[in-house]
Amino acid sequence: MRPSHVLLAVLVAAVWGVNFVVIEIGLGHFPPLLFSALRFLVAAIPAVFLVGRPKVAWKWIVGVGLALGVAKFGLLFVGMDAGMPAGLSSLVLQIQAVFTALFAFLLLGERPARIRLVGMAVALAGIGVAAVDEGASGPLGAFALVIAAAACWGVSNVLTRRAAPDDALNFMVWVSTVPVLPLLALSLLLEGPSRGLEALGALDMGGVGALLYVAWGATVFGFGAWGWLLRRHPASTVAPFSLLVPVFGMSSAALFLGEPVSPLRWCAAALLVGGVALASFGGRDRRAGRGKPSADEEGGTAGDVGGPVGGADGTVGGGRTPGFAGKTN
Repeated sequence: MRPSHVLLAVLVAAVWGVNFVVIEIGLGHFPPLLFSALRFLVAAIPAVFLVGRPKVAWKWIVGVGLALGVAKFGLLFVGMDAGMPAGLSSLVLQIQAVFTALFAFLLLGERPARIRLVGMAVALAGIGVAAVDEGASGPLGAFALVIAAAACWGVSNVLTRRAAPDDALNFMVWVSTVPVLPLLALSLLLEGPSRGLEALGALDMGGVGALLYVAWGATVFGFGAWGWLLRRHPASTVAPFSLLVPVFGMSSAALFLGEPVSPLRWCAAALLVGGVALASFGGRDRRAGRGKPSADEEGGTAGDVGGPVGGADGTVGGGRTPGFAGKTN
C-alpha cells in the first residue's frame, strides 16, 4: 500500500474508534432508539440521491438493514445508554468475528480451520475476562446487550457475504434507508413520543455535531473510504487495520470521557484482539462436506467473516471482502 493509503486506512479506523465516544455524547442528547434512527436517516439523505440505484437485490438490503441497522445498532445504543462504557463497547463488539464464523458454518457450510478455532477460543476467553472486569464495576445487563449486538452483526456479515455488493458505499447508503422507520416505531413504542419530542426541542450544537459525526463521518465517509481501499488492495491487506478500532476506541474513551482502563481490561483487550486476528486471518475455511476451499481461498481472507465496528461500524464489501465490521457503531 502507498503511504497515503495506509494513512487513510488508519484514519478510518480512528474515525470508527472515536465514534464510540461520540455515540456516548449523543446519548446525552437523544434516547438511544431515536438516536439510532436519526443516524440512519441523516446518513441516507441526501446520499441516497447521489449513489444511484441499488446494485444488489432488495432482499439483501432489507435483510442487512434489519440485522445491522435495527438489531445490532439498536441493541448497541440501548446497551451503551444502560451503562456499557464506550471503550469497552468498541472492544467487546469485536466478538462478532466469532459469531460470524459460527453463522457461516451453520448457514453457509463453512468449516473454520483449526487455527481459527483456536482464535475463537482465545477471543471468547477475552470476553470472559472483560465480563469479570465489567461485573466488578458496571451492569452486566448492558454488557449482555452489546454481546447480543455483536451476534446480530454476525448475522448481517453472513447476509452481506451472500449479497456480495461490488459498491460498498452504494450498498451501505441503501441499507441505511431500511432501519429508519422500524427504529422510529420502536422509539415511539418503548421510549414514548414525549421523550423524543423533548430531545428534539432541546437540540443544541453538541447533539447536532454528534449526529453528523455518526452519520456522515462514521457511516458515509468511513464506509466510502474503506470500500475505496478494498477496490484497490486485497482484503487481506486492508482488513487488519480494522483491529485498530478498539485501540482508538479505548484510548479515546480514556482521553475524552475519563473512562478508566484497568489491567484486567487491558488483558481482555489483548486476548480479544489477538483471538480475533487469528480467527479472521489464520488458515483457510473449507466447505462442510467437501474438501474444497471456500471462496476465501480463491481471493479473499477470513476478513469476510469479521470486520471492524461500525461503524465503529465495520466494513462492507463483496463476498470476498471484509464484512460489516465498523461501522460503523
